[in-house]
Amino acid sequence: MKNWFFVFLLIPVLGACQIKSEQMVLLKIKEDPTISFRLLFKVGSQNDPQGKEGLAALTAEMISDAGSAEDSYEEVLAKLYPMAAGIGSSVDKEMTVISGRTHKDNLAAYYQLLSNALLKPAFAEKDFARIKDNTLSYLKKNLRYSQDEELGKEVLSSFIFEGTPYAHPEEGLVSSVESITLEDVRDFYKTNYTRANLMVGLAGGFDDDLVEKLEKDLASLPQGTPSAVPAPQPTPLKGTSVKIVSKGAPATAISFGFPINALRGDRDFYALALATSWLGEHRNSFSHLYQVIRETRGLNYGDYAYVEHFPNGGRRQFPPPNVARRRAIFQIWIRPVPNEAKVFAFRAALRELQHLVDRGMSAEDFEMTRKFLRNYNLHYAPTTMMKLGYAMDDRFYGIKDGHWKRYAEMLDELTLEDVNAALRKHFSYQNLKAVFITDASQVEELKATLIGNTPSPISYSSPKPEEVLDEDKVISTFPLSISAGDITVEEVDTVFQ
Repeated sequence: MKNWFFVFLLIPVLGACQIKSEQMVLLKIKEDPTISFRLLFKVGSQNDPQGKEGLAALTAEMISDAGSAEDSYEEVLAKLYPMAAGIGSSVDKEMTVISGRTHKDNLAAYYQLLSNALLKPAFAEKDFARIKDNTLSYLKKNLRYSQDEELGKEVLSSFIFEGTPYAHPEEGLVSSVESITLEDVRDFYKTNYTRANLMVGLAGGFDDDLVEKLEKDLASLPQGTPSAVPAPQPTPLKGTSVKIVSKGAPATAISFGFPINALRGDRDFYALALATSWLGEHRNSFSHLYQVIRETRGLNYGDYAYVEHFPNGGRRQFPPPNVARRRAIFQIWIRPVPNEAKVFAFRAALRELQHLVDRGMSAEDFEMTRKFLRNYNLHYAPTTMMKLGYAMDDRFYGIKDGHWKRYAEMLDELTLEDVNAALRKHFSYQNLKAVFITDASQVEELKATLIGNTPSPISYSSPKPEEVLDEDKVISTFPLSISAGDITVEEVDTVFQ
């Protein structure tokens, strides 16, 4: 009787330890000789405790870029090298992903390293010191002094989402990272790396034995409770607010935007995505802003627009998966322009946004963009790893048939009237926030021009057609409505301090 009683108690405990089928995303591709892993936890920088901003990102790196209980970091790297494989991590506002890819011939050895990293992290002081120092170096030096474009976009996001859990960069704030201890990392791991927060992604030429092993091994994670951070509610925008970051800068990077209430999967999202592609498809000369600011006037390298988060755009042609969010912003990214052309470029982009909202897309532009996207969207998830990431995002957004299938369907279903109605509903050129990363010597002049709504004429080193010069006169006097109280100035040394 005692043995049977013991078994009766054990059965529900074992059942509770299983990974649920709805937590598994499996893409079996038999002809793929590689296997891709994405172990996603629904926890991100929004879960950073106050005063410990950056803890989620630091914890993830202590898994992907550190030693395990069985191997030091140096030993992990030595074992991965002959496999031509690695273990990576990414942290966004709402999700953390531990990922990796290996040839199936190396599966057993690679899986051992990956599972040890996630389930048996060493949390060694040596690794912690290295990763913390690297994070502080990025925040203090790289972001502030060598990445003006990323700095501008990070400051804009923080500016729009101030007062919410989205307000700080995933890497954190300088003072908060300095305060993070190894015990903080251990506690964050125990609390958040749980089965309740887990989504398992597996793709490529795997077999059922690997699925069973994953389920069994990951069942050793504590059950935990799901992350329950409310979706951010940014303060509604009224008028145009500007933040100027003052530093030594040979050119000025500009970003501006506002929150939107359309997310991937919504019909209006696809209408806005189509219009935004026409306005500013990333790193594509097809875009209208590119033609106006770069091609016609030669002011910079490119000008783009987005309805979803697109991190590290300077290094990517396409956005990564698993940066899904419950609140999005529309933004325009003006890559650095000569300091003397900064207000002109801002006005030019703002004017094109106004035309898009007030006039809508033309029938010709609508058809041209729809045709372009039917082919271009095929490039967004070309690899097994990318397909897996997007499939996991589909679970986050609740898109049953998949985002890219729905996008293709929407390109057929949406009408010009649908797109222009969505633009009027969601976009604004009057209520927004803008960020200028500019040289310290330019700050007072910039403020005076914005506040005084004074003209910002432009000159060229080579002749331009008369029609361009005539349009320049209109752009240079495009009305701005910005008061002194709408402008704040911050020294770069204090940004994200």
